[in-house]
Amino acid sequence: MTNKRALITGITGQDGSYLAELLLSKGYEVFGMSRRTSTIRLERIAHIQSKINIVTGDLLDQGVLVNIMRNVRPHEVYNLAAQSHVKTSWEQPVFTGEINGLGVARLLEAIRMVDPETRFYQASSSEMFGNVTTFPQNEETPFHPRSPYGVSKVYAHWITVNFRESYGMYAVSGICYNHESPRRGNEFVTKKIARSAARIKKGLDHELRLGNLDAARDWGYTPEYVKGMWMMLQQETPKDYVMATGQATTVADFTRWAFEAVDLDFRAYVVQDPRFLRPGDTAKLVGDPQKAKQELGWEARVKAKQLVEIMVAAEMDALGDGLVG
Repeated sequence: MTNKRALITGITGQDGSYLAELLLSKGYEVFGMSRRTSTIRLERIAHIQSKINIVTGDLLDQGVLVNIMRNVRPHEVYNLAAQSHVKTSWEQPVFTGEINGLGVARLLEAIRMVDPETRFYQASSSEMFGNVTTFPQNEETPFHPRSPYGVSKVYAHWITVNFRESYGMYAVSGICYNHESPRRGNEFVTKKIARSAARIKKGLDHELRLGNLDAARDWGYTPEYVKGMWMMLQQETPKDYVMATGQATTVADFTRWAFEAVDLDFRAYVVQDPRFLRPGDTAKLVGDPQKAKQELGWEARVKAKQLVEIMVAAEMDALGDGLVG
């Protein structure tokens, strides 16, 4: 057990909630930063809300970030806050850049001003690789982002590298490939698929509309990925790591497994809809996690098919037997 303090930005999100659970289990005093809104969504952390400290802040406000660092004095900062939806980044490219890119610079500067010994984790993304020609991708693969989201994450990644190299700070980026769970937001395709399979099985829906079924992603299980985030900040030397399963799965296969989990044939229910196609979509992203495995001892054990089954089972449980149409 430890007596460390950790600050998690984006604590009310999928990753933040699982990371908070992990850190609490290790004896951390956990602080979570959340933006002030008329309604703060706390459902993902409701079961641990009494054990964590919520502070109000925003990656747009440099002064507030400095004050939070002064008041909390965390030993570790995990930046999980982001505009995290690729499709939305095309609709709000400037806002996405402000939060995902410049927001990281503001947070790093606040850490440098208050306590440069604080260890910092930045949530980087496989979307930074974008239009790749190398399979699988590793820490040396060049970035070629294909969305405002990916571009914003590239800026955040390199500003983290620059603070590490220029100021000697312990600042690292985890290049995480897609990681999912029952806590994933409804706007993400994996949750949409799992939820639709359950609802169609229950007779509540009759079709599922999707975009590019051939798009392939490296999908893993979020609780394993947040453990990797924590492991990265426990090392002697700060380094960046790819975290991935090493296996690519198409949207079509993800959908097929989801419907198989409820004994249905997805082909009878799925409709391809051009409205859900992204501009400049990346065809295939698959990560090489060998460096993380060798140096951290980290490995993604839950692969895509098991992940799908976990998510669909959670959706079926949430609907319950009383909602059969």
